[in-house]
Amino acid sequence: MSREKRNYTVEFKEKAVELSYARGSVVEICRELDIPTSVSGRWRRETDAYGRNSFPGKGNPKLTNEQREIAELKKRLRDAEQERDILKKAIAIPAWTGRAGSPRATGKI
Repeated sequence: MSREKRNYTVEFKEKAVELSYARGSVVEICRELDIPTSVSGRWRRETDAYGRNSFPGKGNPKLTNEQREIAELKKRLRDAEQERDILKKAIAIPAWTGRAGSPRATGKI
């Protein structure tokens, strides 16, 4: 008989990892909290690798602080490039509409 899938809160996971390190016995903690030892072991490994970013929630990637900063900087760069492109187009509009061959100058608008 298989267990039904359980969802654990971030606080529960952090407390379970903290208890497992404090007591030293993963098996004992797992029995007390009624969680599989493999799950507890994975939580410990993730905590070691990612620290406070271990349990970001569904659909959010686990990132180290450096990876998170890189992702944020890439997003800011992408936003700045997009803003620059919009401003370039906005500057070009008045120059385009004043030319003799433009649709506005010929009365086609």
